[in-house]
Amino acid sequence: MVSLAQRMNSIKPSPTFAMVAKAAAMRAEGKDVISLSAGEPDYDTPQWIKEAAIEAMAKGQTKYTAIGGTADLKAAIAQKLKKDNGLTYSHEQIIASTGGKQVIFNALMATLNKGDEVIIPAPYWVSYPDIVSLFEGIPVFIHCSIENNFKIQAEQLDKAITPKTKWLILNSPSNPTGCVYNADELLSLAEVLRSNPHITILTDDIYEYLVYDDTKFTNILNVAPDLVERTLVVNGVSKAYSMTGWRIGYGAGPSHLINAMTNLQSQSTSNPSSISQAAAVAAINGPHDFLKEWRASFCKRRDFVLNELTDIKELQLIKPNGAFYLYIGCKGIIGKTTIDGKILQTDNDFCTHLLENHHVATVSGDGFGLSPYFRISYATSMSNLEKACSRIKKAIAQLR
Repeated sequence: MVSLAQRMNSIKPSPTFAMVAKAAAMRAEGKDVISLSAGEPDYDTPQWIKEAAIEAMAKGQTKYTAIGGTADLKAAIAQKLKKDNGLTYSHEQIIASTGGKQVIFNALMATLNKGDEVIIPAPYWVSYPDIVSLFEGIPVFIHCSIENNFKIQAEQLDKAITPKTKWLILNSPSNPTGCVYNADELLSLAEVLRSNPHITILTDDIYEYLVYDDTKFTNILNVAPDLVERTLVVNGVSKAYSMTGWRIGYGAGPSHLINAMTNLQSQSTSNPSSISQAAAVAAINGPHDFLKEWRASFCKRRDFVLNELTDIKELQLIKPNGAFYLYIGCKGIIGKTTIDGKILQTDNDFCTHLLENHHVATVSGDGFGLSPYFRISYATSMSNLEKACSRIKKAIAQLR
């Protein structure tokens, strides 16, 4: 048997993809499973973006590109950051990678030494702590309560900082909660960070365009531009343009950090797909009119699920202002018994029960670092949401 490296002990399979795979396997058996687990829009990639990829292939753009992205893509990213966010970056301060996950992977690999601490507000995107642990860093979790809309408070941040703190990771709009930091909240965090110049900030903005109601997206650099030399902005085309499979993410930050990340990428994946890069240029530079319709649809779906599930006394819900997730408290379910006699001792037990007995795939909160909760994605059709909510209500009503 091949002997695996000890570092593999720190890596767990993604609970999101594990649930997606299990739901797919049940569908293959002919079961009517509704998946609320996948973190991707149900819309197709807009046609003009596909056509840009076809045109790129026709023009022979099928060869290696610069490791950190083509000049055209970096120009598009720089223009987007300036226009939408008021942030100015040169090409040397930008990297394009195979998805936003690789940007984060490269950044932490390039900077973490054994024992360095990374502050991660919980609930968190499932990959943050595993990537930190892989490079012998120490994830430091700050549990964010539903009463504070799952957002880290300045006092919590201040208490968690030590001389070993290397990074703070912020994700807004958030996966899994959909919550969005406003300018005042970010400014309060910035005040703490100003007093701790040894900390670098990673701001994961992948859901930037997916904000609802009167919510305005704000990056921490908009309220604290003095932190620019120790901030890495991470974004990509996966969520806003429904391009999850195209695998293009990007980062913008200090040139020495971007250079180190590019060197790492040169020895791992090399450049991201040339064809995907051409498509990403079209996406970033192209019209964004479609987003108004998409946002309205997501907002309608969010409100439908909230209306269907809010009155269930065993559940706790808040109204998120971004992304396409609901992070639902299920403390009232823990300890109850299913009709076949199984005691639901954890949120994972409940999600497993929902999938196996009621054919609704969700993701339990333990994978996101805060239990007892479960996450649902409402990036699916209204008919699916109607059936799923009906099944969830039935499942809970049958508990004793």
